[in-house]
Amino acid sequence: MTACPTGIAHTYMAAEKLAQAAQSLGHEIKVETQGSIGAENVLSDNDVRDADGVIIAADKDVDRSRFVGKKVLAVGVAEGIRHPEQLIERVQSAPVYGGEAGDGAGGGAAAASRGTGGAGGGKERSVAYKALMNGVSYMIPFVVVGGLLIAISLALGGHATPEGLKIAPGSFWEDVNNIGTIGFQLMVPILSGYIAYAIGDRPALVPGMIGGWIATHGELYGMKDASAGFIGGIVTGFLAGYLVVWIKKVKVPRFAQPIMPIIVIPIVATTALGLFFIYVLGKPISWVFTHLTGWLSGMTGTSAIVLGAILGLMIAFDMGGPVNKTAFLFGSGLIASGNQTVMGMCAAAIPVMPLGQGLATLIRRHLYSEQERETGMAALFMGLFGISEGAIPFAAARPAQVIPANMLGGAVAGALAGMAGVADAVPHGGPIVAVLGAVDGVPMFFVAVVIGAVVTALTTVALVDIAERRKSGARGGAGGDTGGGAEVVAAAGAAGAAGGASSVAEPVVAEPVAAGVGTGAGVGIGVGVGVGAEAAAGGASRTAVAVAPVPGPAAEPGQGPDGDGVDIDGVETDGVDTDGNDVSRDGQGADGGNNSAGDSDDTALPAEVLSGYLTEQTVKTQLDADGKEAAIREMAELAAGTGKVADVEELVRVALAREAQGTTGLGEEIAIPHAKTDAVTAPVVGFARSADGIDWGSLDGTLAKLVFMIAVPEAAAGDEHLRILALLSRKLMDADFRARLQGAEDKAAILRALGEIR
Repeated sequence: MTACPTGIAHTYMAAEKLAQAAQSLGHEIKVETQGSIGAENVLSDNDVRDADGVIIAADKDVDRSRFVGKKVLAVGVAEGIRHPEQLIERVQSAPVYGGEAGDGAGGGAAAASRGTGGAGGGKERSVAYKALMNGVSYMIPFVVVGGLLIAISLALGGHATPEGLKIAPGSFWEDVNNIGTIGFQLMVPILSGYIAYAIGDRPALVPGMIGGWIATHGELYGMKDASAGFIGGIVTGFLAGYLVVWIKKVKVPRFAQPIMPIIVIPIVATTALGLFFIYVLGKPISWVFTHLTGWLSGMTGTSAIVLGAILGLMIAFDMGGPVNKTAFLFGSGLIASGNQTVMGMCAAAIPVMPLGQGLATLIRRHLYSEQERETGMAALFMGLFGISEGAIPFAAARPAQVIPANMLGGAVAGALAGMAGVADAVPHGGPIVAVLGAVDGVPMFFVAVVIGAVVTALTTVALVDIAERRKSGARGGAGGDTGGGAEVVAAAGAAGAAGGASSVAEPVVAEPVAAGVGTGAGVGIGVGVGVGAEAAAGGASRTAVAVAPVPGPAAEPGQGPDGDGVDIDGVETDGVDTDGNDVSRDGQGADGGNNSAGDSDDTALPAEVLSGYLTEQTVKTQLDADGKEAAIREMAELAAGTGKVADVEELVRVALAREAQGTTGLGEEIAIPHAKTDAVTAPVVGFARSADGIDWGSLDGTLAKLVFMIAVPEAAAGDEHLRILALLSRKLMDADFRARLQGAEDKAAILRALGEIR
């Protein structure tokens, strides 16, 4: 399986390249693609059984149970584009997947790293990142549902009391609040469980979830009023996952193997992890909580600005963890003694994290996946009601960027509230307490909250942007894995010797089916080379190819950010298009090279190119620009000539933001910049050539000479730009087609060549 975390172009390019390589080597191949909308051209049980190998590349956990007993190869998606012939040869000697005791039928990322025989460094880092993203993606619905139910119940049924915002006992809104609270209680166990699952497969799910529950119940390890929070959940998730992987390596008698993944491993891992957390990790956490409380008590006489900044830093650090709870309980405990200003500092800092992260998704939408943007809207709502947990999904996905930004914004808000003497009479935070009349100094309270949220948002955007640029630069410089650690696993049966020619199964596209959460698209490739003795005798070989979904991040994260599946609705068959024009790969019909002089069709333009989105208006035979940014601007201005671009500057900005996430230079002298933005009123595709080429940071180091630009409005982004990308990516792998585009003399000839894309 192969995957492209920042889009789907490389996915289909890899599939096409592997199909071409298999044909040239005399092997039979079938390609399965899996986007976020589901699988296409699915490998049947017979396909898998008859295949001698399966190559898989994926950036999230996938179920490999159907490939047990096949050989496994792991590479980056770039290898599928650059060295497809080598992959087909290497899979013949790849290790068998599922051969070890306790492997089970799951398909965790750890299995991929164990089965690696391929290229690409940083496998363990990739596994850890994918595991974290897997946990975050499953946690998000619990955060959103739980947080919104609590916020609604507080808004409609809550009132300020000396003990905080309270809902009348026995009321309807108390029941709604309780349901939301259950969602929050499950949030960290789900995060921990699915991190563990991505590493150790199904046997790791139970110890991961139970470990996450222990992490959030401090009373189990001597913390009455606090717990290890979501950071503790991340720790237990990784511990559970890798503990299960280690236990799987233990050799056991054959009779015990069937019960290992369902009884022995979960029980041993759960017991060991639970006791380790309670007796080993819990004590230091409790010690930190106790000593932080004592330290804060000694600071009550210091500068209000300094104390406010410190409390803001602590509130924002772990959002429900021991550091956060220490600050909150310190502030709330002083209310009874008449000192309400300390709680005022905390109250101003509490909403900054969810408000800031939600605001960040609005400021730079294209740094975030669709799921993250939706979570951002929910976080904004939760922030209004002082529910800081709304920022946890962002902190879990990008801790190195989000936690420092949260802390900076929290410190600013706390310091401003301390400087202004803001007071809070109830142990709760957020704008809701001011609206309900519990805050003294309301104007400065809102000033502190707003400034803190803006600081958090701007800092987050800056840090995430820097991180994405570094990743993009590292990928371009290394010329390696385009997906920031995309992983490929291949499984194969008996290796066949080199032999005679075989038929090649052309990729057939199945109807898309619904899929679960995921942010990305991918390609999985299973390669079979000969079947047992037949292959050894020189018989035909077979190759199965599968494609897996990608997260995010982050979709990229996490990722990438495109995250959608693709429906390919056209396949070139016999070299003749629907208008009867010759579009064969020999170049003799599309450009009029050898057609009969009396044939009037050889100069006829195709009725539509790429569903009518690419027209003569959006074609330029020669770009004036010599750099990527200038080329994108020139292409945007070209698209504006259609009247479908409402804001050229915004289109350019969005396209460049997409480039910051990862280059759209695909190699083979091709670049396909694309943008989802309401700066365009309808989908539009442009094409231009560059004689000298433009440095686009492509995988193979080639300069881009064929540049396509795709722009679609947000409402159409779900499938249109991905469908166009998929069609282009496949067709552009045809060297003859690229040569015809390069050699076309004018716009009409270019349009005739592009009319081949179906």
